[in-house]
Amino acid sequence: MAANTPCSGSKGGIAGCDGDLFLCNDGSISGSKKSCAAYMGTGATSSQARPQRMLDSSGDCLCGTATFCTGPRGGVYCLTPAGKKSYVRQ
Repeated sequence: MAANTPCSGSKGGIAGCDGDLFLCNDGSISGSKKSCAAYMGTGATSSQARPQRMLDSSGDCLCGTATFCTGPRGGVYCLTPAGKKSYVRQ
């Protein structure tokens, strides 16, 4: 029986970690609730994850930079290389 893994399917697999979030090969972030640092064995815990800056404008919210924007209804997201919003699971 196959198990779902972070960044599976069309996301193309795991490209790396952005703190505790999984950065996928398509540039988006995974909706997984798992800790990327723990999954990848980097030894970092959630308390050691990089701080996340929140911005109101969407110009500097690129995925993989630990910088996120807040949408008009309070959603937190980053922008993929294709310019699409990738929302962080709350």
